[in-house]
Amino acid sequence: MNLNLNNKYALVCGSTAGIGKATAIELAKEGAKVTLVARNEDKLKAVLAELPNSENHSYIVADFSNPEALQQKVTDFISAHHGFHILVNNTGGPAGGPVFAAKLEEFESAFTNHLKCNHVLAQAVVPFMKAEGYGRIINVISTSVKQPLDGLGVSNTIRGAVANWSKTLANELGQFGITVNNVLPGATGTERLTEIIKNKSAKTGTSEEAAADAMKQAVPAKRFAQPEELAYAVTFLASECASYINGINLPVDGGRTKSL
Repeated sequence: MNLNLNNKYALVCGSTAGIGKATAIELAKEGAKVTLVARNEDKLKAVLAELPNSENHSYIVADFSNPEALQQKVTDFISAHHGFHILVNNTGGPAGGPVFAAKLEEFESAFTNHLKCNHVLAQAVVPFMKAEGYGRIINVISTSVKQPLDGLGVSNTIRGAVANWSKTLANELGQFGITVNNVLPGATGTERLTEIIKNKSAKTGTSEEAAADAMKQAVPAKRFAQPEELAYAVTFLASECASYINGINLPVDGGRTKSL
C-alpha cells in the first residue's frame, strides 16, 4: 500500500521525542512536508536534522501551557508560509495519581494542555483543509477512553473529554473531506512509560524490572509497543487510504484493552 503523502503539509505536536518524533519521521518518509511543534528549540533542530530531506521541513517553538500564544504562532506561520492538510495533536500526559487526591490546578493544567490546545489548533488549520477538500486531524490520546487506567486519574478524565470533543468535531467536519480520529496508545516505550514504571515500582516496593514485567504480562502481546508502531497507525489515518474512516478511537495496545 502506497500512502503517498507527497504535496501534503503536516503539523506534528510534541515532536521532539516518543510518539510525536516517530510520527514526524514516518510522515516525512511518506513524502509529507512536516512542521514540528514543541517548546525546546534545540531539540526541535535536532529532530529536524533527522527527517528525510530535512530542507523541506520546519518547526515552530511553542509552549502548550499558553493556547492563545500557540494559536497565534501557528496562525502567523500559516500566513507567512502555508496551511496544513494534517494535524497531529500529541502532548505529554498529566502526572499520575488517584483522581480523588487531584488538585483543581491539575485538571485545569491538563485541560489547557490537551483539549484547549487541540481546539485552537483545529480552528487554525481547518480553513485551509476546507479549501483543499482534504483534512486529517489525528489526536494521540490513551486507551483510558475505553478503560480507565489505575493511578492515572487526571489523565483518564481529560482524555475522555478530548475523545468526545474529537467525535463531535468529526460529525461537524466530515462533509468537507476532513476526518477526525483518535489513536489510543497502550504501554509504549517512551519517557512517560519510564516514569509510570518508576512510580509503580515505588508504590509496590518491587524493582523497576519487576514492575515493567507485570505491565507486559497484562498485554496479550507480552511486550511494550515501540513509538514507530503508533506512528504507522497515525500515518495511515493521515493518508487518502483512510478517507472513509472518521470519528473512531483506534487502540494500538497489543490487545491490552478488554473492551471492544
